Amino acid sequence: MRRTNLALLVFGSTFLALASCTSPDGQNEAMPTGADGAAFFAANCVSCHGTGGQGGGTTANRLAVLPPNLTLLSAENDDRFPAARALSYIYGDPQNSHLARVMPQFGGEMAEDLVPVDIEGVLTPTPRELAGLLVYLESIQQ
Repeated sequence: MRRTNLALLVFGSTFLALASCTSPDGQNEAMPTGADGAAFFAANCVSCHGTGGQGGGTTANRLAVLPPNLTLLSAENDDRFPAARALSYIYGDPQNSHLARVMPQFGGEMAEDLVPVDIEGVLTPTPRELAGLLVYLESIQQ
């Protein structure tokens, strides 16, 4: 009985998460690609992280904390891309106030356009722009 209830709970949660990831007219939209993520990166991240994500952007030397080399995220995490940690930090980790971090928080209106992203085996409603950014960041790992 407990196993059945757990299965129903998991199925229901997954269904609700996926249902929230549709366009206003109820039609599923295509998942964002690495190209979408690269475009978001170019528009929002290059000035600090540089065109290749290695941290040498035009404004990097004016920051109190230098931006990290984003191409080494996997190498610094036992060769596994840390999608959950990256997403949490980019979106705006609630445990770190905006005063404790240099990077701007991305959120707000982004939360209105969600897609399901597999984060550590769990389909997680994720802002479309950040889902594409995760694909791009994973693609530039060394």
